[in-house]
Amino acid sequence: MLEEKNPSLNSIENLGEFGLIDHLTKAIPTQLKSTEKGIGDDAAVIDLGKKQTVISTDMLVEGIHFHLGYMPMKHLGYKSVIVNLSDICAMNATPTHITVSISVSSRFSIEALEEFYAGIALACKTYNVDLVGGDTVASTKGMTISVTAVGAAEKKNLVYRDGAKEGDLLVVSGDLGAAFLGFQILERERQVFEANPQHQPDLDQYTYLIERQLKPEARKDIPELLAALEVKPTSMIDISDGLASEIKHLCKQSKVGCRLYEDKIPLDPAMISTCEEFSLDSTTVALSGGEDYELLFTISQDDYDKVKGNPNLTIIGHMGGVADGEYLVTRSGEAIKLKAQGWTAF
Repeated sequence: MLEEKNPSLNSIENLGEFGLIDHLTKAIPTQLKSTEKGIGDDAAVIDLGKKQTVISTDMLVEGIHFHLGYMPMKHLGYKSVIVNLSDICAMNATPTHITVSISVSSRFSIEALEEFYAGIALACKTYNVDLVGGDTVASTKGMTISVTAVGAAEKKNLVYRDGAKEGDLLVVSGDLGAAFLGFQILERERQVFEANPQHQPDLDQYTYLIERQLKPEARKDIPELLAALEVKPTSMIDISDGLASEIKHLCKQSKVGCRLYEDKIPLDPAMISTCEEFSLDSTTVALSGGEDYELLFTISQDDYDKVKGNPNLTIIGHMGGVADGEYLVTRSGEAIKLKAQGWTAF
Protein backbone atom coordinates (compact mmCIF):
# COMPACT_ATOMS: atom_id res chain seq x y z
CA MET A 1 0.00 0.00 0.00
CA LEU A 2 1.38 3.39 -1.00
CA GLU A 3 1.88 5.95 1.73
CA GLU A 4 -0.41 8.94 1.28
CA LYS A 5 1.26 12.34 1.09
CA ASN A 6 0.86 14.29 4.32
CA PRO A 7 -0.19 17.87 3.42
CA SER A 8 1.39 19.18 6.63
CA LEU A 9 4.87 18.07 5.53
CA ASN A 10 7.15 20.26 3.44
CA SER A 11 7.60 19.29 -0.21
CA ILE A 12 11.05 18.90 -1.73
CA GLU A 13 9.85 21.17 -4.53
CA ASN A 14 9.72 24.09 -2.08
CA LEU A 15 13.47 23.94 -1.56
CA GLY A 16 14.87 22.82 -4.91
CA GLU A 17 18.08 20.83 -5.33
CA PHE A 18 20.57 23.22 -3.74
CA GLY A 19 18.20 24.35 -1.02
CA LEU A 20 17.59 20.70 -0.14
CA ILE A 21 21.35 20.01 0.06
CA ASP A 22 21.85 23.02 2.34
CA HIS A 23 18.90 22.03 4.50
CA LEU A 24 19.95 18.40 4.95
CA THR A 25 23.65 19.07 5.60
CA LYS A 26 23.68 22.28 7.66
CA ALA A 27 23.61 20.32 10.91
CA ILE A 28 26.55 18.11 9.92
CA PRO A 29 29.71 20.22 10.36
CA THR A 30 33.13 19.05 9.24
CA GLN A 31 35.29 17.75 12.10
CA LEU A 32 38.69 16.82 10.68
CA LYS A 33 41.58 19.17 10.01
CA SER A 34 42.18 17.31 6.76
CA THR A 35 38.81 18.52 5.39
CA GLU A 36 39.98 21.57 3.47
CA LYS A 37 36.69 22.10 1.58
CA GLY A 38 33.39 20.38 2.29
CA ILE A 39 29.94 20.62 0.71
CA GLY A 40 29.19 23.67 -1.44
CA ASP A 41 31.67 23.66 -4.32
CA ASP A 42 32.16 21.53 -7.44
CA ALA A 43 34.16 19.03 -5.40
CA ALA A 44 35.36 18.40 -1.87
CA VAL A 45 39.05 18.89 -0.99
CA ILE A 46 40.99 16.77 1.49
CA ASP A 47 44.46 17.78 2.63
CA LEU A 48 46.52 14.62 2.87
CA GLY A 49 49.96 16.18 2.70
CA LYS A 50 51.92 17.61 -0.22
CA LYS A 51 48.94 17.63 -2.57
CA GLN A 52 45.24 18.16 -2.00
CA THR A 53 42.83 15.34 -2.78
CA VAL A 54 39.73 16.54 -4.65
CA ILE A 55 36.56 14.44 -4.66
CA SER A 56 33.24 14.82 -6.48
CA THR A 57 30.26 12.54 -7.04
CA ASP A 58 27.16 12.61 -9.23
CA MET A 59 24.23 10.33 -9.98
CA LEU A 60 22.47 9.76 -13.30
CA VAL A 61 18.97 8.29 -13.26
CA GLU A 62 17.26 6.74 -16.28
CA GLY A 63 14.27 8.78 -17.39
CA ILE A 64 15.57 11.92 -15.70
CA HIS A 65 19.17 12.37 -16.83
CA PHE A 66 19.22 10.06 -19.86
CA HIS A 67 16.87 8.20 -22.20
CA LEU A 68 18.03 4.89 -23.63
CA GLY A 69 15.80 5.44 -26.65
CA TYR A 70 18.64 7.45 -28.17
CA MET A 71 21.55 7.19 -25.74
CA PRO A 72 23.82 4.26 -26.72
CA MET A 73 25.16 2.37 -23.73
CA LYS A 74 28.79 3.04 -24.68
CA HIS A 75 28.10 6.77 -24.89
CA LEU A 76 26.29 6.60 -21.55
CA GLY A 77 29.31 5.02 -19.89
CA TYR A 78 31.61 7.65 -21.35
CA LYS A 79 29.36 10.57 -20.39
CA SER A 80 28.85 9.24 -16.86
CA VAL A 81 32.58 9.60 -16.27
CA ILE A 82 32.97 12.92 -18.07
CA VAL A 83 30.36 14.81 -16.06
CA ASN A 84 32.29 13.95 -12.90
CA LEU A 85 35.75 14.69 -14.29
CA SER A 86 34.42 18.11 -15.28
CA ASP A 87 33.87 18.93 -11.60
CA ILE A 88 37.49 18.05 -10.83
CA CYS A 89 38.71 20.28 -13.66
CA ALA A 90 36.54 23.09 -12.28
CA MET A 91 38.67 23.02 -9.13
CA ASN A 92 41.79 23.59 -11.27
CA ALA A 93 42.82 20.05 -10.36
CA THR A 94 43.86 16.95 -12.32
CA PRO A 95 41.48 13.94 -12.27
CA THR A 96 43.20 10.69 -11.28
CA HIS A 97 40.71 8.01 -10.20
CA ILE A 98 37.02 7.07 -10.38
CA THR A 99 34.64 4.61 -8.79
CA VAL A 100 31.46 3.54 -10.56
CA SER A 101 28.33 2.10 -8.92
CA ILE A 102 25.24 1.05 -10.83
CA SER A 103 21.82 -0.37 -10.09
CA VAL A 104 20.17 -2.18 -12.99
CA SER A 105 17.02 -4.19 -13.58
CA SER A 106 16.89 -7.61 -15.20
CA ARG A 107 15.91 -6.12 -18.56
CA PHE A 108 19.57 -5.18 -19.15
CA SER A 109 21.66 -7.87 -20.84
CA ILE A 110 25.29 -8.66 -20.07
CA GLU A 111 26.16 -7.37 -23.54
CA ALA A 112 24.50 -4.02 -22.82
CA LEU A 113 26.47 -3.62 -19.61
CA GLU A 114 29.65 -4.59 -21.44
CA GLU A 115 29.00 -1.70 -23.82
CA PHE A 116 28.44 0.62 -20.88
CA TYR A 117 31.77 -0.34 -19.33
CA ALA A 118 33.49 -0.06 -22.70
CA GLY A 119 32.49 3.61 -22.63
CA ILE A 120 33.90 3.92 -19.12
CA ALA A 121 37.14 2.30 -20.28
CA LEU A 122 37.43 4.75 -23.18
CA ALA A 123 36.94 7.73 -20.85
CA CYS A 124 39.58 6.36 -18.47
CA LYS A 125 42.05 5.92 -21.32
CA THR A 126 41.31 9.33 -22.82
CA TYR A 127 41.69 11.22 -19.53
CA ASN A 128 44.38 9.00 -17.98
CA VAL A 129 42.32 8.06 -14.92
CA ASP A 130 41.95 4.69 -13.21
CA LEU A 131 38.73 2.90 -12.30
CA VAL A 132 39.46 1.73 -8.75
CA GLY A 133 36.15 0.51 -7.35
CA GLY A 134 32.39 0.65 -7.21
CA ASP A 135 29.31 -1.46 -6.65
CA THR A 136 26.60 -3.22 -8.67
CA VAL A 137 23.14 -3.86 -7.25
CA ALA A 138 19.77 -5.03 -8.51
CA SER A 139 16.97 -2.59 -9.26
CA THR A 140 13.25 -3.12 -9.69
CA LYS A 141 13.15 -0.55 -12.47
CA GLY A 142 15.58 1.02 -14.91
CA MET A 143 19.17 2.05 -14.34
CA THR A 144 20.88 4.39 -11.89
CA ILE A 145 24.55 5.34 -12.13
CA SER A 146 26.75 6.87 -9.43
CA VAL A 147 30.30 7.94 -10.24
CA THR A 148 32.81 9.35 -7.79
CA ALA A 149 35.81 11.16 -9.24
CA VAL A 150 39.05 11.84 -7.40
CA GLY A 151 41.71 14.34 -8.38
CA ALA A 152 44.82 16.03 -7.06
CA ALA A 153 46.29 19.51 -7.00
CA GLU A 154 48.82 21.54 -5.11
CA LYS A 155 47.08 23.69 -2.54
CA LYS A 156 48.30 26.93 -4.14
CA ASN A 157 46.68 25.96 -7.48
CA LEU A 158 43.18 25.10 -6.24
CA VAL A 159 40.37 27.43 -7.32
CA TYR A 160 37.01 27.71 -5.52
CA ARG A 161 33.73 29.40 -6.38
CA ASP A 162 34.09 32.06 -3.71
CA GLY A 163 37.21 33.95 -4.85
CA ALA A 164 35.83 36.39 -7.45
CA LYS A 165 36.51 40.06 -6.75
CA GLU A 166 34.87 43.27 -7.89
CA GLY A 167 36.44 44.22 -11.22
CA ASP A 168 37.42 40.68 -12.21
CA LEU A 169 36.78 39.59 -15.79
CA LEU A 170 34.27 36.78 -16.49
CA VAL A 171 35.64 34.19 -18.93
CA VAL A 172 34.24 31.01 -20.49
CA SER A 173 35.80 28.20 -22.50
CA GLY A 174 34.40 26.84 -25.76
CA ASP A 175 30.87 27.62 -26.94
CA LEU A 176 27.49 27.31 -25.25
CA GLY A 177 24.02 25.93 -25.89
CA ALA A 178 24.91 23.19 -28.37
CA ALA A 179 24.24 20.31 -25.96
CA PHE A 180 20.70 21.52 -25.29
CA LEU A 181 20.01 21.71 -29.03
CA GLY A 182 21.38 18.20 -29.43
CA PHE A 183 18.90 17.05 -26.80
CA GLN A 184 16.02 18.78 -28.61
CA ILE A 185 16.94 17.09 -31.89
CA LEU A 186 17.16 13.64 -30.30
CA GLU A 187 13.86 14.10 -28.49
CA ARG A 188 12.18 15.19 -31.72
CA GLU A 189 13.49 12.19 -33.63
CA ARG A 190 12.50 9.83 -30.79
CA GLN A 191 8.92 11.05 -30.94
CA VAL A 192 8.87 10.75 -34.74
CA PHE A 193 10.24 7.21 -34.53
CA GLU A 194 7.64 6.17 -31.95
CA ALA A 195 4.91 7.44 -34.28
CA ASN A 196 6.53 5.88 -37.37
CA PRO A 197 9.16 3.15 -36.71
CA GLN A 198 10.01 3.11 -40.44
CA HIS A 199 11.27 6.69 -40.30
CA GLN A 200 14.97 7.06 -41.10
CA PRO A 201 16.30 10.44 -39.87
CA ASP A 202 19.05 12.37 -41.63
CA LEU A 203 21.07 13.93 -38.81
CA ASP A 204 24.28 14.84 -40.67
CA GLN A 205 23.72 18.58 -40.31
CA TYR A 206 23.33 18.16 -36.55
CA THR A 207 26.48 16.09 -35.93
CA TYR A 208 28.22 18.66 -33.70
CA LEU A 209 25.11 19.36 -31.62
CA ILE A 210 24.32 15.68 -31.06
CA GLU A 211 27.92 14.94 -30.15
CA ARG A 212 27.84 17.70 -27.55
CA GLN A 213 24.84 15.98 -25.95
CA LEU A 214 25.81 12.32 -26.24
CA LYS A 215 29.59 12.54 -25.92
CA PRO A 216 30.64 15.69 -24.06
CA GLU A 217 34.22 16.30 -23.04
CA ALA A 218 35.62 17.59 -19.76
CA ARG A 219 37.86 20.63 -20.29
CA LYS A 220 40.98 19.15 -18.72
CA ASP A 221 42.95 21.22 -21.21
CA ILE A 222 41.83 24.55 -19.74
CA PRO A 223 43.64 24.32 -16.38
CA GLU A 224 46.72 23.22 -18.33
CA LEU A 225 46.32 26.16 -20.73
CA LEU A 226 45.88 28.65 -17.91
CA ALA A 227 48.99 27.33 -16.16
CA ALA A 228 50.95 27.79 -19.38
CA LEU A 229 49.64 31.36 -19.64
CA GLU A 230 50.57 31.93 -15.97
CA VAL A 231 46.97 32.77 -15.12
CA LYS A 232 45.29 31.55 -11.97
CA PRO A 233 41.52 32.11 -11.92
CA THR A 234 40.06 33.81 -8.89
CA SER A 235 36.96 31.58 -9.03
CA MET A 236 35.74 28.78 -11.26
CA ILE A 237 32.78 26.45 -11.90
CA ASP A 238 31.75 24.07 -14.67
CA ILE A 239 28.65 24.75 -16.76
CA SER A 240 26.30 21.83 -16.15
CA ASP A 241 23.06 23.64 -15.23
CA GLY A 242 23.22 26.60 -17.65
CA LEU A 243 25.41 29.71 -17.91
CA ALA A 244 23.04 31.98 -15.96
CA SER A 245 22.73 29.52 -13.09
CA GLU A 246 26.50 29.09 -12.82
CA ILE A 247 27.17 32.84 -12.92
CA LYS A 248 24.71 33.29 -10.09
CA HIS A 249 26.52 30.59 -8.09
CA LEU A 250 29.80 32.48 -8.48
CA CYS A 251 28.16 35.76 -7.53
CA LYS A 252 26.43 34.32 -4.47
CA GLN A 253 29.46 32.53 -3.08
CA SER A 254 31.90 35.34 -3.92
CA LYS A 255 29.48 38.05 -2.75
CA VAL A 256 29.78 40.08 -5.95
CA GLY A 257 27.54 41.25 -8.79
CA CYS A 258 28.15 40.93 -12.52
CA ARG A 259 27.52 42.28 -15.99
CA LEU A 260 27.23 39.63 -18.71
CA TYR A 261 27.27 40.93 -22.30
CA GLU A 262 24.95 39.19 -24.73
CA ASP A 263 27.08 39.93 -27.79
CA LYS A 264 30.11 38.28 -26.17
CA ILE A 265 28.51 34.87 -25.48
CA PRO A 266 30.25 32.31 -27.77
CA LEU A 267 27.80 30.43 -30.00
CA ASP A 268 28.52 27.83 -32.68
CA PRO A 269 26.98 28.59 -36.12
CA ALA A 270 25.18 25.22 -36.11
CA MET A 271 23.64 26.11 -32.76
CA ILE A 272 22.39 29.47 -34.09
CA SER A 273 20.84 27.99 -37.24
CA THR A 274 19.16 25.19 -35.30
CA CYS A 275 17.71 27.69 -32.83
CA GLU A 276 16.08 29.40 -35.81
CA GLU A 277 14.72 26.04 -36.98
CA PHE A 278 13.18 25.35 -33.56
CA SER A 279 12.03 28.98 -33.12
CA LEU A 280 14.23 29.33 -30.04
CA ASP A 281 16.18 32.37 -28.90
CA SER A 282 19.88 31.49 -29.03
CA THR A 283 20.76 33.68 -26.06
CA THR A 284 18.09 32.01 -23.90
CA VAL A 285 19.40 28.59 -24.90
CA ALA A 286 22.99 29.57 -24.07
CA LEU A 287 21.91 30.97 -20.68
CA SER A 288 19.66 28.12 -19.62
CA GLY A 289 20.43 25.04 -21.74
CA GLY A 290 23.02 23.33 -19.57
CA GLU A 291 25.17 20.22 -20.07
CA ASP A 292 27.85 22.19 -21.91
CA TYR A 293 30.56 21.14 -19.42
CA GLU A 294 32.63 24.15 -20.32
CA LEU A 295 34.50 26.04 -17.60
CA LEU A 296 33.34 29.44 -16.38
CA PHE A 297 35.84 31.43 -14.36
CA THR A 298 36.98 34.88 -13.29
CA ILE A 299 40.42 36.41 -13.66
CA SER A 300 42.08 39.61 -12.51
CA GLN A 301 42.06 42.48 -15.01
CA ASP A 302 45.84 42.31 -14.83
CA ASP A 303 45.64 39.04 -16.77
CA TYR A 304 43.59 40.46 -19.64
CA ASP A 305 46.48 40.58 -22.11
CA LYS A 306 47.32 36.93 -21.38
CA VAL A 307 43.91 35.58 -22.43
CA LYS A 308 42.64 38.08 -25.02
CA GLY A 309 42.45 36.58 -28.47
CA ASN A 310 42.95 33.02 -27.26
CA PRO A 311 40.68 30.82 -29.43
CA ASN A 312 39.78 28.60 -26.45
CA LEU A 313 38.61 31.43 -24.20
CA THR A 314 36.08 34.27 -24.41
CA ILE A 315 35.74 37.22 -22.04
CA ILE A 316 31.98 37.62 -21.62
CA GLY A 317 31.63 40.17 -18.81
CA HIS A 318 32.97 41.48 -15.53
CA MET A 319 32.16 41.32 -11.84
CA GLY A 320 30.85 44.27 -9.83
CA GLY A 321 29.85 44.99 -6.27
CA VAL A 322 27.17 42.83 -4.70
CA ALA A 323 24.84 45.84 -4.58
CA ASP A 324 25.16 46.21 -8.35
CA GLY A 325 23.19 42.99 -8.90
CA GLU A 326 23.50 40.41 -11.66
CA TYR A 327 22.54 41.63 -15.13
CA LEU A 328 22.59 40.64 -18.78
CA VAL A 329 23.44 43.59 -21.03
CA THR A 330 21.63 43.02 -24.33
CA ARG A 331 22.95 43.85 -27.78
CA SER A 332 20.87 47.05 -27.65
CA GLY A 333 22.51 48.08 -24.36
CA GLU A 334 19.56 47.30 -22.07
CA ALA A 335 20.42 45.76 -18.69
CA ILE A 336 18.10 42.86 -17.79
CA LYS A 337 18.20 41.07 -14.44
CA LEU A 338 19.88 37.70 -14.88
CA LYS A 339 17.59 34.76 -14.09
CA ALA A 340 18.55 31.12 -13.60
CA GLN A 341 16.12 29.06 -15.68
CA GLY A 342 18.31 26.04 -16.26
CA TRP A 343 18.15 22.48 -14.93
CA THR A 344 16.53 21.88 -11.55
CA ALA A 345 16.44 18.40 -10.05
CA PHE A 346 12.93 18.63 -8.56
